[in-house]
Amino acid sequence: MDLALRTVSKTTAPPSLIIRPNSSKPISILSFTRTISKSSPLLNLTTQFPKSKYTNKLTAISSSLLSTQPLEEEDEDELTERLDEDEKFDWFANWYALMPVCDLDKRAPLGKKVMGLDVVVWWDRNENTWKVFDDRCPHRLAPLSEGRIDQRGRLQCVYHGWCFSGSGDCKLIPQAPLDGPPVHSFPRACVAVYPSTVQNGIVWCWPNTDPEHKDILAKKKPPYVPELDDPSFSFQMFNRDIPYGYEVLVENLMDPSHVPVHASCTVKVDREGGLPLDVNVHNLDNNGFTTIQKPDRIWKFVSPCLFQGVITIGASPENTQENLAQKPAQKDILIFFCIPVSPGNSRLISAFPRNFRLWIDGFVSRWMHHIMQNLVIDSDFYLLKVEEEKLMEAGPSNWQKVCFMPTKADTTVVVFRKWLKKYAGGQVDWGSTKFNGYLPPSLPREQLLDRYWSHVVNCSSCNGAYKGFKTLQLCLEVFSVASVAIIAATKSEMISVAARNTLAVVAVLCFVGSKLLSHFIYKNFHFHDYNHASK
Repeated sequence: MDLALRTVSKTTAPPSLIIRPNSSKPISILSFTRTISKSSPLLNLTTQFPKSKYTNKLTAISSSLLSTQPLEEEDEDELTERLDEDEKFDWFANWYALMPVCDLDKRAPLGKKVMGLDVVVWWDRNENTWKVFDDRCPHRLAPLSEGRIDQRGRLQCVYHGWCFSGSGDCKLIPQAPLDGPPVHSFPRACVAVYPSTVQNGIVWCWPNTDPEHKDILAKKKPPYVPELDDPSFSFQMFNRDIPYGYEVLVENLMDPSHVPVHASCTVKVDREGGLPLDVNVHNLDNNGFTTIQKPDRIWKFVSPCLFQGVITIGASPENTQENLAQKPAQKDILIFFCIPVSPGNSRLISAFPRNFRLWIDGFVSRWMHHIMQNLVIDSDFYLLKVEEEKLMEAGPSNWQKVCFMPTKADTTVVVFRKWLKKYAGGQVDWGSTKFNGYLPPSLPREQLLDRYWSHVVNCSSCNGAYKGFKTLQLCLEVFSVASVAIIAATKSEMISVAARNTLAVVAVLCFVGSKLLSHFIYKNFHFHDYNHASK
């Protein structure tokens, strides 16, 4: 993607199935500093994190080149010193963004996957909140996401009709006799419930159904982005399932080298050639890190999900707090929520709030925004899938040996891999033996870049536009056939030559229109191939 753009104490699987990868050695020699201005826009993220006692050891990057050669033994020992328990990153002890509320239907449950777990999100109208359940009925393991919301507002499995309340309790087993034992009240008849919350217009899930985590929201909240709740900012929420893994998705978003140069830049760049960039890293610990490209471009990674950038337009030392109070700075906020789904699969939820040129959204519909975003995403799909496969062949621990990253433009990507190695085991810990460490089979290009199943069916706006265009296409085809039928069935003396010619023109125009519309639908809602050589 061209834009440079965090849990069952370990999982819901039985404890005997939980595995943890061995600690890995870090990948690169990098030095950092904790200093960052308190006025940084990224400090608006209100989630507070404890300071790492190791962070103070970091010093700022000053060289123009970064070493990607294998680490000396003493460097590895220094960077892999024993971490306190609260400094180790636990993949199953964090909140994960699930889906934007605007793309959920209160009338029907929706099945999704996060951290390798199959979940179903549904609207509990009795408690007036979104719920996230384990997506399997305790009866015969049928997916509850294929069920319905019954007339009493309960989640019903359509296989045998079992009904569940928002607390996961079974309220009805149709096959149980009324005068028999209340088998529906047995603990094994209940559905596992994941802690969930709605924040920034997104449903969040904590991937742990252990009762001790029932009130986890009071202890730890998802990272909060105030601009997503600020009425002075305008944005369109976007979501798409990505056919490559979380690690590659985050890396690509963090890579500024192939982003089109800002209009104010005086250096001309040939296509996606990029520019030399001066990137400095701050505050590296298990909660993430911050990079500063220049005073007006600051990026923050909040593990594991959030990568956010703030671009302040016209930023200068003269922009004092007094001046900003009178005239707020113009800001482009780039927000990416990167969700690990399963090996070789991830999900992206993004939004780009801005507080200027708000009138544009009055002319550009949400589905139009999404067509443009899908085009950007598709441009790198095939490249990144091949890259992921080659990295898997080399082994995640050998990343720095197969990738040559010599410039400061690669700093953020290198630091992400360093974070992944030092704190998070080098890769996503799926916590269960159901994944064997291999990527899913490669898909044909048309399936890899498919937009319909990866986005359209999961987006209320694009799905509505798709159905509308399909209806219009059908109408044009009907009018075309009807016009030809009228001409053929009507005798010449019963209709004038002018009327006959008009019908013939209408038939041709409707036929051509239906074909053009069919091409538009396929290209924008199904598959749009991207040929870099012709760009």
